[in-house]
Amino acid sequence: MPTWGEILRKIEEEFQKLTKLPPEERIKQPHPCDAVRRKYLVKLYQKTGRNVILYATKWSQPSPYPIPPGFVQIHEEDVHGFMEVIHGLEEGELDLILHNPGGDPGATEALISYLRKKFENIRVIIPQAAMSAATMLACAANKIVMGKHSSLGPIDPQLILQTSLGWRSVPAEAILEQFRLAQDECLKEPGKTRSWLPILQQYGPALLIEAKNAIDLSQELVHKWLREYMFKGDKNAEEKAKEIANFLSNYQYFKSHSRHINVDQAKELGLYIEELEKDQEFQDLVLSVFHATMLTFDRTPSVKIIENHQGRAFIKRYSPTPLPQPQQKS
Repeated sequence: MPTWGEILRKIEEEFQKLTKLPPEERIKQPHPCDAVRRKYLVKLYQKTGRNVILYATKWSQPSPYPIPPGFVQIHEEDVHGFMEVIHGLEEGELDLILHNPGGDPGATEALISYLRKKFENIRVIIPQAAMSAATMLACAANKIVMGKHSSLGPIDPQLILQTSLGWRSVPAEAILEQFRLAQDECLKEPGKTRSWLPILQQYGPALLIEAKNAIDLSQELVHKWLREYMFKGDKNAEEKAKEIANFLSNYQYFKSHSRHINVDQAKELGLYIEELEKDQEFQDLVLSVFHATMLTFDRTPSVKIIENHQGRAFIKRYSPTPLPQPQQKS
């Protein structure tokens, strides 16, 4: 299997090839990271005969500067990226290589709706981790491919709140739990009401309803997708889908939105899991694509890549330094 270091050497070799070209030819060539990554995407397609789309973001690597969440999470704009890379692909089967921290459940629903109109059979391949709404996306697959190192995550929704300490991502269930605790303590000891007031005043109108609706939505979507896709034709589809959706959204069990669910736990849960290691060549190609992708994030301003095996790509770049603006002529 090409290791991280071996993929890096291949990228360095591509850089060396570029230096030998004249400047006018050099600018026509793809970036060495892109060239290596695309080579392995083609090889993966040749191995499986299935369409391949990479959907990965720079969220699991350290960065010298903060990257705005919308650049690395599932976002409404991503549908346009998928429209770009699906154009020209034959409908039918898709392998989606997914490395994403999650994001907007509404954008995830729109993305799944679009993918499911294009592909009847979808296999989601997780080379490292797909968390939160990305786990929800994986649950809309017919099958999930995981390695010994791969992880899913809980789907309990997080609400972004402006507090006296600044903007915070807060579990929806934690908001409801805290309110129930306040109710209980204030009823038992009315003198504690004054202590609770500064906290409760941050809730604002309708926040409790929003939190409850967000929890219900994540459960309903995952329940629906599991029933309609992964468990289609299973006589126990309804029961299995509901049990898994309820467990994945169980904040009381996970206690942290960042907890990981490994391949063995995913199997025990009842998800249809295919082990990445069962086919050595397939594993090598998937991890080569992934290593090349992570090196792309390390060596370029790219923070989100949506790309198919034909070389069509939607790449989002981010730099904290503003680009120079053209000067206006007076």
